[in-house]
Amino acid sequence: RKKSSSVVMLPEKLSDCESSDLGDTELYLVEGDSAGGSAKQARDKRFQAVYRMRGKALNSWEVKRELLFSNAEIHDIAVALGVDPHDEKDNPDLSGLRYGKVASMTDADVDGAHIAVLLLTLFYRHFPKLIERGHIYIACPPLYKVDVPGHGKRAAKKIYALDEEELRSILDRARDDGIKRESVSIQRFKGLGEMNPGQLWETALNPDTRRLLKVRIEDK
Repeated sequence: RKKSSSVVMLPEKLSDCESSDLGDTELYLVEGDSAGGSAKQARDKRFQAVYRMRGKALNSWEVKRELLFSNAEIHDIAVALGVDPHDEKDNPDLSGLRYGKVASMTDADVDGAHIAVLLLTLFYRHFPKLIERGHIYIACPPLYKVDVPGHGKRAAKKIYALDEEELRSILDRARDDGIKRESVSIQRFKGLGEMNPGQLWETALNPDTRRLLKVRIEDK
């Protein structure tokens, strides 16, 4: 995909989308080839792109801007975005921005949360205008899949739980409906790579059913 008349060498780890309309395009930052492979299969390639990170993002809080690109990962993310690093006092040129939404999509466990924080640190410290203008998001894939059997007039249900708290709530509702705990099947996802494309699409990528949180800076 080209932007205006210039040709950009996009990172090898980027699976780009077909559209160039910022009103539609989305970039998902995922960790590793396994999760990246699942996300690539699950996405709608018309408007969703996937960038596979090689590992945990660098903690860039104290990294000076002129040294940022010594880290190949940050360099490639910036190239994929089409925006140069800047700080909140700058007035950067965002005309090259290639995606309307940029979302971290990490595993639903503690390690995944750590990676998401490192990515948010990168955007807050070195790409703050993307947050300010509403381009940065957090995707929320689930930690659990719960299969609740039918009971009486109630049909069987497949429910996804984001965390332990949601899991307890689902189990409590099933108990209140008269469903025995041992009849409820619970699957804990070890990571995005363990989810099949249909599950990942349904829970994290489908605009109609996903949970996608917009990042805002409310108090500086």
